[in-house]
Amino acid sequence: MWTRNLPVVSADREKCFKQRVGVIHFFKQNIEGISLPEKFTFPFHYTPHPLTRIAAGEVRSYLSSRADWQEEISKGKMFGVLIVSTPNGEIGYLAAFSGNLAGSNMHDFFVPPVYDLLNPDGYFRKEESEISALNRRINDILKSDSYVMAKKILEDTKLQASSFLASAKEELKRGKKERDEKRANGNLSSEDIKMMIRESQFQKAEYKRLESLWKEKLNDVEQKVKCCEAEISQLKHERKTRSAALQLWLFKQFNMLNAKGESKDLCEIFKDTPQGLPPAGAGECALPKLLQYAYLNSLQPLAMGEFWCGMSPKDEIRHDGYFYPSCKGKCEPILKHTLIGLEVEPNPLAEDLFKDVPLRILYEDEWIVAVDKPSGMLSVPGKNDLDSVQQRVKQMYPDATGPLVVHRLDMATSGILLVVKDKEVHAKLQSLFETRNILKEYTAILDGVPKERNGIIDLPICLNPLDRPRQMVDLENGKPAITEYNVVDISDGRARVVFRPHTGRTHQLRVHSAHTSGLGCPISGDELYGNPESAPRLCLHASRLVFRHPISDKEVEIVSPGPF
Repeated sequence: MWTRNLPVVSADREKCFKQRVGVIHFFKQNIEGISLPEKFTFPFHYTPHPLTRIAAGEVRSYLSSRADWQEEISKGKMFGVLIVSTPNGEIGYLAAFSGNLAGSNMHDFFVPPVYDLLNPDGYFRKEESEISALNRRINDILKSDSYVMAKKILEDTKLQASSFLASAKEELKRGKKERDEKRANGNLSSEDIKMMIRESQFQKAEYKRLESLWKEKLNDVEQKVKCCEAEISQLKHERKTRSAALQLWLFKQFNMLNAKGESKDLCEIFKDTPQGLPPAGAGECALPKLLQYAYLNSLQPLAMGEFWCGMSPKDEIRHDGYFYPSCKGKCEPILKHTLIGLEVEPNPLAEDLFKDVPLRILYEDEWIVAVDKPSGMLSVPGKNDLDSVQQRVKQMYPDATGPLVVHRLDMATSGILLVVKDKEVHAKLQSLFETRNILKEYTAILDGVPKERNGIIDLPICLNPLDRPRQMVDLENGKPAITEYNVVDISDGRARVVFRPHTGRTHQLRVHSAHTSGLGCPISGDELYGNPESAPRLCLHASRLVFRHPISDKEVEIVSPGPF
């Protein structure tokens, strides 16, 4: 880090600079003596720079002065700041919001969007208006008297046809039954038999005629309904085609610059991603807006931060005032391009911290080993080829068979991890986990105190597809996730809890702790769902396992006291 005296900018100088550049803000607080960052913030895992915190505080102060925005902001919105250096070396910041605010993309305090899709005179709004007109036409047909009446007549006719034909079929059955009884009684003349055959043929023909009559009636009524539905289908096809074309056109308007001055539109940027096309809303998050504006106005990006204001959404977990990493689904492909040319901090999660640290063994027998996984070490190999428990135990037990690791812990979670030396024993232990016949206990420190001292949290969880690896609560599509908890101690406004998960979903304890429908208290140090600066690490530790040994059938208890 290097330090220099940052210039103090007068109000007149700021006014002059705004006329030239637009929405750059110079710090109201004295920032002399604050070190500038050596490299730009790694946006997917970071600790906010002191200047970023000050800038965010000033943005929040401005937001609190806007009484007309309070209702919308209170419902929750992401904001961002970008610390920049001007061509003359002054230090200031830019501010942005994700999406739109108060029905507009354009506000004097914030950088403009990369493309203003809300411009009433722009192509997007005009074409959107045409698509909206198609929606109205579809709705008008669906609600029209002629369509509603035609559908009612069709339903009534179907009921009448069903009733009449059912009665006619009963007549056929009765006639057949009477003839069968006469045949059974015998003493029938040849003329009687002929007469019964003619009667049977007549009744069948009459039923066919009746069936044909009702079919013709139904066809007539159905044609009126089909006529309306054909028009609806044609309008829906036109709506789908125009919507897809408009979305593609819009993505091409987002021409994103990087620090080298190279430009790519969103279609080019997302071309090689698994989804192939940009998701809706791509390019409208805070950081892409901020970087685009900085590049267009010859401002050097120094540091960034994105923070939440207001209530948490129902599905995601956000806390007022907390900083969050940039999202993966919408922003990661864009930022891979826009950060080219900047010297960016390395990804701290890609640092191999435990390469030379021996694994602590908690329990070992002929078949099973329990290791004490440190926080920050992977359970199994990941994308960055970091050291993992799996790789370690392969080295420790080269003759072991099978997958070895029976279950997993999050990279940031520490504690007991079971490893099996034998393939058959591995399958038996895994079955115990799947059938919930293993008692698991975790110790955690929370940022806050739950309202109840103990209880059960039942909140279904699924992956947030636009922000991997974050999970979200989804009452309709989430997988069942149940956690039992007990507060064992409270100190300095923080609760120490013991968790007993009944299910094993990804990030289950972290989500159940942080979500407002759970405990509403994030686990201390949680960089995904809470405040990473509230503790030096994620304060979650797998502290106890109890199970029946799959070979000896004796109860095994493994304990690892929490390190916090």
